Amino acid sequence: MKTIAGIIIVIALAAAFVALRPRLARAELLKEGQVAPPFSTQMVQGQKVTPISLADLHGRTVVLYFYPKDDTPGCTKEACGFRDLWADLKRTGIVVLGVSADGAASHEGFARKYRLPFPLLSDPDRKVMTAWGAYGEKLLYGKKTVGVIRSTVWIGPDGTVRKHWVRVADAAKHPARVLETIRARVPSSR
Repeated sequence: MKTIAGIIIVIALAAAFVALRPRLARAELLKEGQVAPPFSTQMVQGQKVTPISLADLHGRTVVLYFYPKDDTPGCTKEACGFRDLWADLKRTGIVVLGVSADGAASHEGFARKYRLPFPLLSDPDRKVMTAWGAYGEKLLYGKKTVGVIRSTVWIGPDGTVRKHWVRVADAAKHPARVLETIRARVPSSR
């Protein structure tokens, strides 16, 4: 009898753990060729804050990159990398959008300080990041933690995922790799 009660308790604890733990990142679930998940949030460009949704970008090539926090070393390198490639990105018709949980005031200051020519999206409740697999459980210095997973998604004009960089290891070099990948796979973007 004690064995059965023990097994039931272990099963109940395991079920509770699975149900109550932070939602695992869905990064592995975004596959090339699938329709990109919809989103709606606030876009900060300059001093303007406006609503934006993925539907607003239909027909455009979009690079949506997720980063942990404004004005931190890796995030600054990545944002400045996209800034430094802005002329090439713009010439190829690519829309670049950075996404973090930071609010409008933080985004405005970050963009002004580093002269970022592209909009930043504010996702304070992390709904967009969670839906896109950029927020959840991750390893940080060998320990499991919950947070933003630096990742990037290239969305084609038809609204499908063309490429998903699940975990960006080198924030400084990543923007150039994104542009190289797009140029290699879309000959007209050279």
